Amino acid sequence: MNAPTPMTQEVFKQLRDYIYEKSGIFVPDNKKYFLENRLGRRVQEKGLKGYDDYAYVIKSGIDKAEIAKLFDLVTTNETFFFREPQHFEVVSNDLIPKIIAENTASNRKDIKIWSAASSTGEEPYTIAITLLERPELAGFKKEVYASDISESVLASARNGVYGSYAIRNIPEAYLKKYFTNTNNNYAISTTVKMLVKYMKINLLDDKETRSIRGVDIIFCRNVLIYFDEKAKQKAVSLMYDALRPKGYLFVGTSESLHNITRALKPIVINKVIVYQKI
Repeated sequence: MNAPTPMTQEVFKQLRDYIYEKSGIFVPDNKKYFLENRLGRRVQEKGLKGYDDYAYVIKSGIDKAEIAKLFDLVTTNETFFFREPQHFEVVSNDLIPKIIAENTASNRKDIKIWSAASSTGEEPYTIAITLLERPELAGFKKEVYASDISESVLASARNGVYGSYAIRNIPEAYLKKYFTNTNNNYAISTTVKMLVKYMKINLLDDKETRSIRGVDIIFCRNVLIYFDEKAKQKAVSLMYDALRPKGYLFVGTSESLHNITRALKPIVINKVIVYQKI
């Protein structure tokens, strides 16, 4: 198969605008090569004449499966267990005791955490392990919501089998306790899986995000970097609505909500910045 002729600026803008409108992901003008690289093989696989035909298929909406495939191709899913481990230490050592105290004061016995861009499952399963490792949560109802815009990564997450790259940061004791190793394929245990509920959610969709409410903690790490200011503000506003009063939001260590919202207050815990609902 011959590579399709280079993408025209007009087609790039059509696809870029469509992706932005539907997902909030913004592809800048200097990243045309990124779309060409990600979509070139797909144009060939579909037997299309070029990128303009592909843009027509997407914009017409006649092939819903291809629209889902487009989001799979343009989202980056590089992740692993216990990424930015200091976040999980703060959850375990600082936030869980606070949440338990608030539960006691209001006669609640539950904890809910949302992994808002869960990718192939490493983050929500890490959260679940963190909860299972706190004996004082034994009598609590523990729920981890895990959402992503991509159907294929959600399917992979539900499967829960990982290679050596994904598990390289997991403490040896956790690996033995929560995984089964078969020829260097590591399957997550049912105990962990049972805590996690996977959902297809677009972080800019009011209706879809409304299905998650009353969470104590949200992880939305290394996601907002793909959004422009307007999309960031909307996504953060919708996540704000999902949090309980005094709930917490984690973003990536290289990210900041400065100039995006005043409704979430940055607090520093053991050198980690966490945003708390005011």
